[in-house]
Amino acid sequence: MKKLIIPVLILAVMFIGLYGVCQAQESSGQMQEPAMKAEQPTGQMQEPAMKSEQPTGEMQEPAMQEQMAPELTVSVAAICKDVVDREPVDSGNSFTVDVGKLYCFTQIMGAESPTHVTHVWYFDGTERARVELAVNAASWRTFSSKIIQAHELGAWRVDVLDADGKVLKSLDFEVTP
Repeated sequence: MKKLIIPVLILAVMFIGLYGVCQAQESSGQMQEPAMKAEQPTGQMQEPAMKSEQPTGEMQEPAMQEQMAPELTVSVAAICKDVVDREPVDSGNSFTVDVGKLYCFTQIMGAESPTHVTHVWYFDGTERARVELAVNAASWRTFSSKIIQAHELGAWRVDVLDADGKVLKSLDFEVTP
C-alpha cells in the first residue's frame, strides 16, 4: 500500500501543475495553437514560417538561403580497372575491350549534409547506365562500374552530376580492340 501512495502523489502533483499552466494561459488570453495546423479559418493552407509576403506580393526568401551553400566539387576523378582500399587502380583514358569491367572513381568535396551524385555512362553519345551514389560527408569517395561488352568499341564518357543534375565533371575515355 505504501508503494502505491508515492506514485499516486507524483501523478497528482503533475496533474495539478499542468492544470495550473493551462489556467494561467487561458486567463492571460495566450492559448497556444497546435504546432501543425492543417487549415486557417479562411480554408487556405498555412504558409511555412520562414516565408512571408511582401506588399508587392512576391515571396521573400528566407535569410538562411541568402548565403549560398557551398557547391560540391570533384577533387579526384578517374576511369580505372579496379578500386582497392578506396583508391583507383590502373587509371587511364584508353582501355582494351578485354578489360571486362571499368570503374568511375570520384572523390566529392563540399557536402554539408547527406546528398548524392550520379554517374552517367555514355557510349557513342548514348546513355548506357545511370548510377546514383550517396555522399555522406564533406569529403567522400565513391565509385560506379560498368561491364564492357565485346562490341562496345569506341568513345565513352562518364558525367558526374550533383543532386540537381548539374554536371560537376566529365571523363572521356575510349575502348579499343
